[in-house]
Amino acid sequence: PKMDPEEIESHCFDLRIYTMMFLRPLLLLALLHEKQVNSFVVSPNQFLTFRSGTENNAGEESTTKVSENNVEEESTTKVVAQGGGHDIRSEVKDAAPKMDPEEMKLMGRFQKHQKNAAKLNWPTDVRTLIEYSTGFAVMSTNSKSDAGYPGGSVVGFAPDSNGEPLFIFSSMSSHTQDLNKDPKCSLTVTAKEFKGAADGRVNLMGTVEKLSDDELDTAREIYLKKHPGAFWVTFGDFTWYRLKVEKIRFVGGFARAGSVKAAEYKEASPDSISEVGMFIAQHMNDDHQSATIAMVASEIEGMDVSEAVITSVDSLGMYVKCSRTPKSSDQPQQFKLRIPFPRPAEDRKDVKNIIVQMTQSAAAAANKKEAVTADKEES
Repeated sequence: PKMDPEEIESHCFDLRIYTMMFLRPLLLLALLHEKQVNSFVVSPNQFLTFRSGTENNAGEESTTKVSENNVEEESTTKVVAQGGGHDIRSEVKDAAPKMDPEEMKLMGRFQKHQKNAAKLNWPTDVRTLIEYSTGFAVMSTNSKSDAGYPGGSVVGFAPDSNGEPLFIFSSMSSHTQDLNKDPKCSLTVTAKEFKGAADGRVNLMGTVEKLSDDELDTAREIYLKKHPGAFWVTFGDFTWYRLKVEKIRFVGGFARAGSVKAAEYKEASPDSISEVGMFIAQHMNDDHQSATIAMVASEIEGMDVSEAVITSVDSLGMYVKCSRTPKSSDQPQQFKLRIPFPRPAEDRKDVKNIIVQMTQSAAAAANKKEAVTADKEES
């Protein structure tokens, strides 16, 4: 999907944050450098650049570039702008620790793997998130009572066959009064498994319209399927509405954000495996987490994690929240990665077969690695 300048900046910000989380221990090492660290930049070619100025000559810039294949230092004499910031200096003299090359290579492999890992396309991902959400979201309206301010309300909804949210609102609700004055609004929906910034959320923007009489029976059936306890759907002072989706902003997690065209969203179908994905994830997390850890190690060479919790499963793969402590640091890391399936899953039983296959392959790879290590130790 195409992104406007603001969305590009948001995308780049997410990428910088994601990289910073992965490199946290290395950033801490950099702060021990005898020079003052003023900033760091992640450039498009995936180099991490540290800019620092010495105490006596703040106009000099020292740059450290790190890629998957090498670690190199460059000294330049460019004049850099002097501004605010934290004055962080190390008390350790003549100590300039270099970042672990092996860790940098691991990060390179991680990035390459994640870039190539199969994922749902954005329209399908958004449509799936909306379809299988909790059915509650935050609606933002232009306030009638507090002119010039946005109003926010937690509301219940159910998506229709095109993915457009259906609502039933009381005439007394503040958001109903706001919509009667200005029908433009947005709805922010989080993934069912949402726990934080690494998880998906969607902002649907558009215009709310009242349903016609011939749509009410269908709307009531759809809504009660999502909210079976909604006894108020027959109340006389409640009115049915639909959000006509016009614009969509999607954040699928760190380094995955942008816009989705409304037409593509409405044409997409929810991923059927995602509906049962949390049941599969819960079973794996409760009974077979060691198998998930082995799969992570098998997918990315050198990625040894202490914890691997599956957060979602779809027809093309699964997202896993991992914890690890790099060998060169005592600072733990936590991050999410994508593990693709070797082929698309057709149903729940097929997902089980695929995971069993992946588990067996990971176990075989681990045994082979142990045998190679043992041979080296003996020799």
